[in-house]
Amino acid sequence: MSALPAETPLSRTPCGTLWVEVSRATCGLRCSGALWLEGEGALIAGDLHLEKGSARAHLGALLPPYDTRSTLDALEAELDRLPVKTLILLGDSFHDPRAVRRLAPDDAARIAALATGRTLIWVEGNHDVRQGESALETLPGEVVEAVTLSGLRFVHEPRAGLSPGEVAGHLHPAVRVSSHGRSVRRRAFLTDGRRLILPAFGAYAGGLNALDPAFRGLFERPPIAAALSNDKVRALPWSSLRPD
Repeated sequence: MSALPAETPLSRTPCGTLWVEVSRATCGLRCSGALWLEGEGALIAGDLHLEKGSARAHLGALLPPYDTRSTLDALEAELDRLPVKTLILLGDSFHDPRAVRRLAPDDAARIAALATGRTLIWVEGNHDVRQGESALETLPGEVVEAVTLSGLRFVHEPRAGLSPGEVAGHLHPAVRVSSHGRSVRRRAFLTDGRRLILPAFGAYAGGLNALDPAFRGLFERPPIAAALSNDKVRALPWSSLRPD
């Protein structure tokens, strides 16, 4: 059964958005993994990990170096679909503080353009800033540790214990689900109606199984997992989740 309070509506729109109430704020959970606050005109995406491919390449990993391009494609598609007044990037937007230096010129221009015609807010993440060096200091937009909107507090890393009204990233939640007779892994939102954890948005960001001990103690009651697919966000009861 759903972990959300009985009065909390769960509904979908034709575009596949799953609408939930989190601490009395109406939240649209998008198939892209972004959060849409329609009343504020705010789009929130976490853990882009831009330039992870180039970082891994420096370590000898053979990965296609197109993750930044793919991630920006997905983000720009959301900006084209929705009337976004405020874009909040919820931390770990870059894979490391030197990632900005490795950007291709056209990708750097696309990132700068995110601030055109809207408010751009960067929430600092642990990958963005290390040892006093920041990937965000030369970019357009405002850099913050946290921001409050619609009664919700947006941070990168969830605080330990219960924290009603908090929206965070960092943990990259994912679930294992059955589809067409086979088991597949999907990125997912987690919420108990009081708190919300976003999936990673980045193409190479990966995911951590929602049953991992890292998620213990973060929710007042067993949450629902809102699993992503190409055309809808599917609400799954906690009891249906399986380990990897």
